[in-house]
Order: sequence, then structure tokens, then C-alpha cells
Amino acid sequence: MTSAVAARDLFRLVRSSIDVRSVRAHTHRPFRFLLCGDMDLIAEFRALLLSGHDDGVPLDAAACLETVGPQTPAGPQSGDIRAAFVLGRRRDGAVANVAALQALKIPIFSVIVDPSATPTGPQAAPGRGSTAEYVVPAIARETLRGRLFPHVIDCSKGVEIAVGRRLPPLRETVAAKLTRDAANSALKVALASAVIDHIPVVGLVLGAVASAGDMVAITGIQIALMMHVEATYGRDPDLQRMWQLLPIVGGGFGWRTLARELSGFIPVAGIGIKGAIAYAGTIVVGESVTFFLEHGKHMTRGQAARIFETTKRDAMQFARDLAGRFR
Repeated sequence: MTSAVAARDLFRLVRSSIDVRSVRAHTHRPFRFLLCGDMDLIAEFRALLLSGHDDGVPLDAAACLETVGPQTPAGPQSGDIRAAFVLGRRRDGAVANVAALQALKIPIFSVIVDPSATPTGPQAAPGRGSTAEYVVPAIARETLRGRLFPHVIDCSKGVEIAVGRRLPPLRETVAAKLTRDAANSALKVALASAVIDHIPVVGLVLGAVASAGDMVAITGIQIALMMHVEATYGRDPDLQRMWQLLPIVGGGFGWRTLARELSGFIPVAGIGIKGAIAYAGTIVVGESVTFFLEHGKHMTRGQAARIFETTKRDAMQFARDLAGRFR
């Protein structure tokens, strides 16, 4: 009975901290990508980005990809333009007036198609008004997902969910970024709570409150992450469904085992354990939901174990770094 009451109280507190209307609003945020250069490649790129819709391409999805000529006018409507793509072949040389695009102060992705090349690109996304070159053998999801797609999402801060919802090939990349962002937020919450626990007097007064608060906050972050990922994949947010799915997604990954392994070498054990498990647990939740939405089924035990092992290594490295700072 006590645990049931505690679960209901936790659900009530988490529910009050999540704004479902805000999630819905994210799905409708306006954005545009400009396409210019080789018209055949533009057609291929557009077809790729708009592929994957179940019931035909929605009008708002088609409208977010705008083909432009060499001279791109900048006006009051340019505020929702997030990036430009200049598509060409290796033999073409200059395919667009990049200076006109630079005047818009947006990142410019120069995509060069060379069938004999291996995919290459810069380490970081281009900044506002700058250009970065990406060489790919073909316009295909497999060749673009390594560098180009993650950099496009990096340049789409604030509209990531809308981008994934309208452009299905980018959904997995969006989900990965949302998962990393949520894991970092959970890490900060857990560390802040753990530090309070270990400060004399303050820990005695606020420790219990902080521990209860971080459970609510981290659970809220994970449920919000699940809602954001589902919204990215075209599903309307449903808080009740997320709450029911969270134990299924988050269970069975050996988080207590991870806690035992971490506790052996961390001087201030609670800080490292809380931070590492908050981070690793949130990664597992995000990747599990993404896998389900990508493949229509839950991970097998072996697949879940492999993801957990990778996440555990990241958490262990974090713990080692933390231990080194304390030493």
C-alpha cells in the first residue's frame, strides 16, 4: 500500500512538472531549409528528406524545403530559415552564389556528390554565415547520416522535434540529440542533489528534500524525453502512455549492478553513482524508445545488454574523471 501511494505521489509530482502543450507546440514550430544547385540532386535530396510519411507527404513538410535560385532574397520572411544546402557534383565546380546565401547569416552545407568518394565532412557544423563541405558518393540516408545529418540537427536548435516530424529520415538523428541533451540534464540534477547530500549541515537539513526532488526531476526528464521522441516520430504526446511505458523501457538493465561497480573507486561515492546512473539510465530510456519506434518492436535481451554495456563504459569513464578531480 505504501509503495502504491508513493508511486501515485511521484506520478502527481512528475505530471505537474511536464507541460504537454509545450511538447505539442514544438511539433508545429516553423522552419525552412533552402535548396539550390544541381536540379537533379535537389530533386533526389528533397525526395529523400520527405520519404517515410505513412499517408503521403503533408503540405507543411513539403513547404519546409524551398528551392531557390542563385540570387536568394533576404527579407522579413527569412527568420525561420535554419540552413541552406548547395548541391553539386565534383565536376561542376561552383554551383551557386554562396555570397547571397551568406547574407542570410545561416549555416551553408555544400554537398558534393562523387560516386568514387567515401563520405567525408568537417568535425563540427558550419556556423552562421559560413560554409562547410561534405563529400558523399550518393544522396542516400546511409551516406548522409554520419556527419551531415547530425550537423543539420545541431543547426536546428529549438525546432529539432518539428524537423524530425516533417522529415522522417532525420528522426533517428533528432532522437539521438534529444537523448544526449536529456541525459546531460539528468546528470546535472543528480550531481546537484548529491553535492547537497555531502555538504555538512546543509546535507542534514536539505538532503532528504534534494533526494526526493531529484527523483521527481529525473523521472520527469525521462518521461519528457519519451514524449519528445514520440512527437518526433509523429505521435501526439500522451503522458499516461509514457508513464506506463517507462518501467518497461527502463527495467532489466542492471542499474543496481552498475551502482555496485562504480562504488568501488569513487571517494565521494554518492556523487559519482547518482550522476553516472542518472546519465546512463536516461540514455537507455531514449535509445530504447527510439529503437521501438524505428523497428516497431522492443529490443531483444541481447540488444539491450549491448546498449547497456556501451552506456556503462561511458558512465564508468565519467566516474573515473570525477574521482581524479577529487584526488
